[in-house]
Amino acid sequence: MVTRPAPDYASGMWAHIFAPRAEGERRYWLVKSEPDVFSWEMLGAAPGQTMHWDGVRNFSARNFMLDGMALGDEVFFYHSSADPQAIVGVCEVARLAYPDHTQFDPTHSAHDADAKAHAPTWWMVDLRAVVALPRPVTLAEIKRTPALAQMALIRVGRLSVVPVTREEWVAVLATAAAAPSAEPTKKSASKQPASKKPASKKPPSAKRSARTSTKAAKAQRPRAATAKRKKPTAKPAKRTR
Repeated sequence: MVTRPAPDYASGMWAHIFAPRAEGERRYWLVKSEPDVFSWEMLGAAPGQTMHWDGVRNFSARNFMLDGMALGDEVFFYHSSADPQAIVGVCEVARLAYPDHTQFDPTHSAHDADAKAHAPTWWMVDLRAVVALPRPVTLAEIKRTPALAQMALIRVGRLSVVPVTREEWVAVLATAAAAPSAEPTKKSASKQPASKKPASKKPPSAKRSARTSTKAAKAQRPRAATAKRKKPTAKPAKRTR
């Protein structure tokens, strides 16, 4: 029998995610997968369109599956490390968390040598495909949509399993049903500051003509009569030793 200590989620940034639910309350999530590893199309082709979500090796993401998810919760399927990265479909939780078998498999890339069968470290849920979105909602589009600016997908990008609020869920579905919004165009050239107009300078020829006219004007002025002064005879300078 698998045993584990009772978790304490009373505080922390995700406390509201683990708070007790109202009767019949449904919560919303998003899971990521690289399409070349496991894609939305692969989930749709699986028996019963259902597959276990194994290989999660982050404690926060594990806790969302183990202690956050409930049967019937709806989940966005997100293609990561793709071009473009996008939400492509909706699935639902078809089985509650149970031990992830890959942690005990030495040949698996996600093998955990410290995991014990009686006290497993890693858990997984089963997800069932529900419906593909009318069109993918790309990460770029999510980032420029005000109603989605605070999605955990953007704020905590490292996690492969994250919660989604009801308001965000509705906004993503509305975005998928609408025509794709145009990406903002880049400005071709940045606005250059207006250059100061250099002060006008007189050409050298104008300066020469101005000096010439000044000299001519001086030459035409009458000279005042002045008495001739006798130049003093220079005395021989004294030598110093």
